[in-house]
Amino acid sequence: MTTTSDAHLEPRPAPSDWWRSAVIYQIYPRSFADGNGDGTGDLAGVRSRLGYLRDLGVDAIWYTPWYASPLADGGYDVRDYRTIDPAFGTLADAEALIAEARAVGIRTIVDVVPNHISSEHEWFQAALAAGPGSPERERFWFHDGKGPDGEQMPTGWVSSFQGETWTRTTNPDGTPGQWYLHLFTPEQPDVNWNHPDVRQEHEDVLRFWFDRGAAGIRIDSAALIIKDPELREVPATPGPGEHPHLDRDEIHDVYRGWRRVADDYAEPRVLVGEVWLADQERFAQYLRPDEMHTAFNFDFMARPWDAKELRESIRTTLEAHAPVGAPATWVLSNHDVTRPVTRYGRADSSFDFAAKRFGTPSDLDLGTRRARAASLLVAALPGALYVYQGDELGLPEADVPRELIQDPMHFRSEGVDPGRDGCRVPLPWARTGASLGFGPDDGAAPWLPQPAGWADLSVEAQDADPGSMLSLYRQALHLRRGLPALHAEEFAWLDLGGDDVLAFTRGAGFACVANLGTNPVPLPAGATVLLASGPVDGVVGPDIAVWLGLPS
Repeated sequence: MTTTSDAHLEPRPAPSDWWRSAVIYQIYPRSFADGNGDGTGDLAGVRSRLGYLRDLGVDAIWYTPWYASPLADGGYDVRDYRTIDPAFGTLADAEALIAEARAVGIRTIVDVVPNHISSEHEWFQAALAAGPGSPERERFWFHDGKGPDGEQMPTGWVSSFQGETWTRTTNPDGTPGQWYLHLFTPEQPDVNWNHPDVRQEHEDVLRFWFDRGAAGIRIDSAALIIKDPELREVPATPGPGEHPHLDRDEIHDVYRGWRRVADDYAEPRVLVGEVWLADQERFAQYLRPDEMHTAFNFDFMARPWDAKELRESIRTTLEAHAPVGAPATWVLSNHDVTRPVTRYGRADSSFDFAAKRFGTPSDLDLGTRRARAASLLVAALPGALYVYQGDELGLPEADVPRELIQDPMHFRSEGVDPGRDGCRVPLPWARTGASLGFGPDDGAAPWLPQPAGWADLSVEAQDADPGSMLSLYRQALHLRRGLPALHAEEFAWLDLGGDDVLAFTRGAGFACVANLGTNPVPLPAGATVLLASGPVDGVVGPDIAVWLGLPS
């Protein structure tokens, strides 16, 4: 395999369009690095590891919520957008981190959760105190129940976390009161985007963070925020825009307003949407020139390790983005999804939240080979690349003991779903130590336990090993930055090796070949191996991907 030194790195993309081909590293702050030894990751820990991220070769960091929160849903229940949760540090720490990261060439993207806030937020507490019919309640979805005594929920909508979506309040005299809507947990009441206060507050939050140097925002559950004011039930087969709380047509006015805010800066800020939609045409509407810049491509991430499936996902993704001129994004996992090493080693290597179960077997050696190949495959595709913390180490999904699970998805499934904590276990940085370098050796135990054997997957263990997953990622990201073809948007399929092979060119001088079949595939005549996920000797073996320089 060929290595690339820093001396050969090309400059980063111009500030105006850096996001079109950027490598963005996702940090789950609670689990990245613990600077003060309390067992929880924090901003001091991230600041201490900026050199690692610089050397890895990332262009930006995306943080999951670091705001004040009771952590009913891992920080996605925000109590105050203008305050950093004390577990992570202070607002001054966040400002320093943004500035220090930018000084080493790394931009910062922060998370905004527009669908809901924490039940401890001052708005919701005021709404509970004010009572039915009050202006305070108009910022939310309070509603009388059905039936003679209002004992039935206003709708039968199903939660994104399974279960019910309405919780009944209690009046001051102890009698049952109105119900309020929460598409997630009861601790996350949905806000009413028909209310001007809600729209103004969120635009002010954007400015608050943009003024502090944030280069962009990631928009959580972006397609859910607008609800049908008539609270109609979900049709059996809803047509475009007909779902009562998903992808309603009115939603685009909100994001046009956000785009105006983002564009109002000398260096325009970037909007990145979490948009879970099966309809590619509806998905692309969020990426029109006056709305979001990019949105996550969950279709590719959810597909199995199958050439036909992944080819179809690549084709439909690029075709959907082309009419609106937006770049695609590629991601193998995130803080919600089973890690690739585990997922790709299973008999069913696709991902579906509803299918998660305890004890699903996985061949981790097979999963690791495939995850290595997948990392080169996605890094070679046109568009932006997201890397979830720990994937560059080849970490498997951790089996968190049931008694230590904290994720609400586990509890709302009545214990059937193992939840998402398995991909949120604190990172191993060192071969030794009580927390493998996650925190100081005399500090508290990590908030989730690290599995036995993770010392061999630590940064320290992999750092000088040219065959490690970490070395593969570093080489890939440095090559990606240095090869002009991987900053352009040219793409063409290459007919090579049959239906089990994904092969494509990115301009005249570069090709990627990924063999998802069982038979070796000969290299094209005259090709030079730039980087490979495994051994290559004239052929690309099963579950191996290779980057090639092609003769002119």
